[in-house]
Amino acid sequence: MDKFRMIFQFLQSNQESFMNGICGIMALASAQMYSAFDFNCPCLPGYNVAYSAGILLAPPLVLFLLGLVMNNNVSMLAEEWKRPLGRRAKDPAVLRYMFCSMAQRALIAPVVWVAVTLLDGKCFLCAFCTAVPLTVLGNGSSMAPSLSASELARLLARVPCPEIYDGDWLLAREVVVRYLRCISQALGWSFVLLTTLLAFLVRSVRPCFTQAAFLKSKYWSHYIDIERKLFDETCTEHAKAFAKVCIQQFFEAMNHDLELGHTHGVLATAPGASAAPVNPDGSEEEREKLRGITDQGTMNRLLASWHKCKPPLRLDHEEPLVGNGWAGNRPRPPRREVATYFSKV
Repeated sequence: MDKFRMIFQFLQSNQESFMNGICGIMALASAQMYSAFDFNCPCLPGYNVAYSAGILLAPPLVLFLLGLVMNNNVSMLAEEWKRPLGRRAKDPAVLRYMFCSMAQRALIAPVVWVAVTLLDGKCFLCAFCTAVPLTVLGNGSSMAPSLSASELARLLARVPCPEIYDGDWLLAREVVVRYLRCISQALGWSFVLLTTLLAFLVRSVRPCFTQAAFLKSKYWSHYIDIERKLFDETCTEHAKAFAKVCIQQFFEAMNHDLELGHTHGVLATAPGASAAPVNPDGSEEEREKLRGITDQGTMNRLLASWHKCKPPLRLDHEEPLVGNGWAGNRPRPPRREVATYFSKV
């Protein structure tokens, strides 16, 4: 159990390894789905091709979309693509790198589905059973001319269905099945070879020609991901500090009101006095995290500013954060950081 726990923690800490593991699981799941799928060819002219094309193309499309949905970078890519320009420029190379990285992982499960389908041969047999060469495989030269084109197509369309096929006098079913399955398996192995070579070229050869651009795109892609995670963590800590100060002030104000009610006005406070002072235990640390936020409107404006005008990627202090944007050449004046609660007496 300790080894599995260590592996799980490693996958959680390393997003790339985690997504590779998810894609591998989806690839295995796609193969299991096909093995559990009950393939039923309609055995009707005009319907065989449509059914086979749907089985060959529709599940890979669904698996591809699922691979994109399960990738956390989809929302990050959409946010980076649609965000306002603000003080930070957009790099098309980074967006292309992020999209290509997601697409490569999402294509693993569809590729496995197509390869397994072609290697099995049922889909190819259902689609092309009406296109077998009668003159080569059967007695088409002597018997087929007595059948019309529609009757011949209806007869050959029943080849995938052994329980209703009655054309052994024209063409043995086992001959057609072996012939089409051999072609399907040849196409399947060719598809596997081509996709493997393409993956090899994309993963190894491309960085050799554009190593500098590749490293820059990869670096800033990781930066955007880490920046988003740190922003979420900072928002959580900030919201926790704001809520804690507000709750402390609420209960202190309520205690003060209760004390006034019990004394019946005997211990009334002096004119202009405020509520009881905030409990210093742990409150100063929470106040430090607020950084001047005193109400909901200020926080909403700050969040909107982050979306509309992200800070430039610089480490100098030429343009410190003033108000809700990055402007000005002077340091921000100190501001008292309090959270105010008004109670009804």
